[in-house]
Amino acid sequence: MLGMDQSSANQNRKNRRSNVLMSASLELSGTSVPVKLRNLSADGALVEGDKLPVEGASILFRKGDLSVAGTVAWVKERQAGVAFAQKLDPDQLLRHIPAPRPRVTPKFKRPGLRKYTETDQGYGDAWHWRFPHATD
Repeated sequence: MLGMDQSSANQNRKNRRSNVLMSASLELSGTSVPVKLRNLSADGALVEGDKLPVEGASILFRKGDLSVAGTVAWVKERQAGVAFAQKLDPDQLLRHIPAPRPRVTPKFKRPGLRKYTETDQGYGDAWHWRFPHATD
């Protein structure tokens, strides 16, 4: 299960998580650690990066103008779960989740029938005359 976001159905999450892929940072002891934000909810976030803080570390999560105190709840390889000290209100949360792009529906069009030239028609007639059962 490497690479999973630790938010499977059997963990009974209280809040819905929004899957995103944006840059953010974790600050601790005066150091800023750049991370990729993988998902975000009112209670926490899933982040990915190198040199992540250890489990239990108190951090400051930053994404744009959002700055929330929290704790590193778990760390597994390059991913970590961050539990926010206070729940984000929906307006704060939605400002940092991009609106989904509209899905583009492909337009499949059959090529139109074209009018054959007299020369093309002559070739077709000659073919059919020479091989009358070829088109059956």
